[in-house]
Amino acid sequence: MTIDATFLVSYEAKFKALADQKRLLIINELCQYEEVCVCDLVEKMDIPQSKLSYHLKILLDAGFILKETRGTWSYYRLNEGEINKVLSLELCCMFTKPSSTTNAQTKC
Repeated sequence: MTIDATFLVSYEAKFKALADQKRLLIINELCQYEEVCVCDLVEKMDIPQSKLSYHLKILLDAGFILKETRGTWSYYRLNEGEINKVLSLELCCMFTKPSSTTNAQTKC
């Protein structure tokens, strides 16, 4: 299987977005609730709003979270489809050696 360079660049950005403790904590926080106002995230994360915005932008650009603006506040929620895509068996199978028989453990 040949891997497209655009595909690799896309996944590189996604994995870079996940390679930060603060961003993983943000994702964990968003897993707890359907959506969270940025004002509440600032309190829960105990980091300045400017740093939180920086991390949220990276997660947003990677497609892991979704943003909805209502008035002056922004509300964030997890994009479960994108998270599941990165953690999918399909992605794991891309990096396994092809074999003549299907591996029962990986289902590839």
